[in-house]
Amino acid sequence: MTTRALSKIARTSVFLLLNFFLSTLWFVLLVSLFSTSIGLAVVWVGVPLLAVTLLVARGASTLERAWTRTMLDVHIPSPYRPLPEEGGLLPRMKGILTDPASWRDFGYWMLMFPVSIVEFVAVVVFWPVVISLVAYPLYLGNLPSYFVVDLPTGGEWAINSFTNALPVTVLGLLLGLLTVPLLRGMGHLHGLLASSILGPSRTAVLSAETKRLAASRARGVDSAEAERRRIERDLHDGAQQRLVSVAMTLGRAKTKMESDPDAARELIAEAHVDAKLAISELRDLARGIYPSVLGDRGLDPALSSLVSKCPIPVDLSVDVEPRPPTAVESAAYFTVAETLTNIAKHAGATRAQVKVFRTDHSVVVEVTDDGKGGAEVRPGGGLAGLADRAATIDGVVVVVSPIGGPTVIRTELPCAW
Repeated sequence: MTTRALSKIARTSVFLLLNFFLSTLWFVLLVSLFSTSIGLAVVWVGVPLLAVTLLVARGASTLERAWTRTMLDVHIPSPYRPLPEEGGLLPRMKGILTDPASWRDFGYWMLMFPVSIVEFVAVVVFWPVVISLVAYPLYLGNLPSYFVVDLPTGGEWAINSFTNALPVTVLGLLLGLLTVPLLRGMGHLHGLLASSILGPSRTAVLSAETKRLAASRARGVDSAEAERRRIERDLHDGAQQRLVSVAMTLGRAKTKMESDPDAARELIAEAHVDAKLAISELRDLARGIYPSVLGDRGLDPALSSLVSKCPIPVDLSVDVEPRPPTAVESAAYFTVAETLTNIAKHAGATRAQVKVFRTDHSVVVEVTDDGKGGAEVRPGGGLAGLADRAATIDGVVVVVSPIGGPTVIRTELPCAW
């Protein structure tokens, strides 16, 4: 058994042992407060006392969430609705009394008292027996008498020496092998119970997820609309003007074809140059929408080409096998492109590093630079644009940029929606 496994079973055993005393404390305190508040409800004194009772239950549950996270490695998010900050004591009291999470906390401690008794008994029965059996040969000589066991074959087994007692140690080890998964399972079940009662309800989780997805979709729509306006502007100001110029030049050449062939040839040559410029601008525009090398060869060659054009040295590492979906590749490519552009313009960095790697369910893009730091997501800023682009596929952007640097921009792009 590894050190980590031993540490975990030890923490689980201590948790199950001490949980009995904590549960008893909270059970007695909460039952006393609740009974008193119900008895005084007829004179209205019980109502604020009931709010105090639920507030105590919330405090106990907050400690329990921290305790389970430390000892059982079970993270339970806080489920409470925000309390009103204005209006005084009465709105806050009403918020506590009407929050379903407060009543679930109270119910948890009513349920945990009998559960903790079972957990406590399991720990105080199994571990002392296991330890006693394993160590039996060591203290056998200090016992006033020895055991004699009748064997099924008709003989006797006298446990009166170190050698004769070794089978008892083996029996203790076997019992220990059964005790470890038993207590580990009890800890796991305790964590599931705490998560289901002390954590956010399914309705609250779905509501929060719905709001997050709605906000993500809205940002994605805004990002797509901004991109569409940019393409329209680039077409109107660039390629469209070139093509209009080509058409007008060819029209002038057509009128001079018979009367002045030399001038017509010059005009045709001018139109040819403008046509090539228009093609180049259209190619650049198409590359800005979706680079052909990205579609043909994937992220590694596309990012290598992108990094080679950056004005500062960039260390690139790409490991995204198996190849992610097209939308994820595109978002990763433009995330790196926009981040490197921002670094070159604003960071004052002398070096940058780009790491793109695949996890079980997402592609992570991590860009680090040694610039001056202080970067933050501002509405309308470049980093906000990165977050909006990632939001189109439910991605998340995290920026860590202390003053003086370094700056780390980490984008996680899910590969399944």
